[in-house]
Amino acid sequence: MDANIVDALRVIDQAAMQIVLIVDADEKLLGTITDGDIRRAILAGKTLNTSVTEVMNKSPVTLGENTLGEDVLSLMAEKKVHQIPVVNIEGKVLDLKNISQVVIDSNGRVSNIQKRSLSVDKTKVFLMLGGEGKRLRPLTEKTPKPMLPVGGKPLLETIVSNFVDQGFEEFYFSINYKADVIKNFFGDGEKVGAKISYIDEVNKMGTAGSLGLLPERIEAPMIVMNGDLLTNVNFANVLDFHSQNSALATMCVREYVYNIPYGIVENDGVQLSSIIEKPAQSHFINAGIYVLEPEVLSLIPQNQYFDMPQLFEKIRETGGAAGVFPIHEYWRDIGKVEDLERARAEYESVFVR
Repeated sequence: MDANIVDALRVIDQAAMQIVLIVDADEKLLGTITDGDIRRAILAGKTLNTSVTEVMNKSPVTLGENTLGEDVLSLMAEKKVHQIPVVNIEGKVLDLKNISQVVIDSNGRVSNIQKRSLSVDKTKVFLMLGGEGKRLRPLTEKTPKPMLPVGGKPLLETIVSNFVDQGFEEFYFSINYKADVIKNFFGDGEKVGAKISYIDEVNKMGTAGSLGLLPERIEAPMIVMNGDLLTNVNFANVLDFHSQNSALATMCVREYVYNIPYGIVENDGVQLSSIIEKPAQSHFINAGIYVLEPEVLSLIPQNQYFDMPQLFEKIRETGGAAGVFPIHEYWRDIGKVEDLERARAEYESVFVR
């Protein structure tokens, strides 16, 4: 079997599903690969060229062909999965049940209808938009960074449109610098198909402090994102990964590879042990996208400057689970002029279909 993780990702993307079924020549199920399996493999050091057989789940949850609908939904809830393959007594794949499509007919059997993904229904999106964009001056002297044009429209419009296209509806905009420019363009959000509420930062509050200004308690996990990012990540996958790992908070991360321009000398005391010529080092960096459970917000001090890394440290100190979600999709942080130029050059190939 020559298929690798790239092939699995292609199937997931083309089929708009979060799972790949690995079968033999007789269509008997060998294993499954979910989006979460791929993320965990990346965190474990696997590359995108790794064979699917190395990362697939060889003992996946399955359904019999006569499984009653209530049992299907109960099993999905118990296992925290959204898709389960249906197999016959010989292990041959007959169907794939998706939680966003499952309904129960009058006989208790499962039937299918197309429905919006359930994982985004109650999730609100909090966008951090208060930065001054000093490294982008003079471009940001009159225009806040999220409103700089990329692809013929403001960066922030693309961010919001991507969320709306994925089923998200309610947004909080945390604003400070040149706030009126953002308010005047978006208003209440109707023009972009969203419902927007504004959080006014009177003083600079860091990357997490303004979460303490939320006017109401949230009832479901919230996505928090910096307002200077372009990405085409599927946020339902992020939410699923967060839920499956029972985390109080999840930080999205991105692999950063740094090529050292010199030969590295390793030594054992005064003796040279090896020379590695211009090696590459790889680390995961904070991608500026987070999922937070409602109870996490109580850890944020009121009316104080507070950064997101401080919040994650506080979660760990109090015994909470803080997870990481690796992004392999397109991701561009627009912090400097050269980043903005790259985003403009890449925009059409990534976001125009």
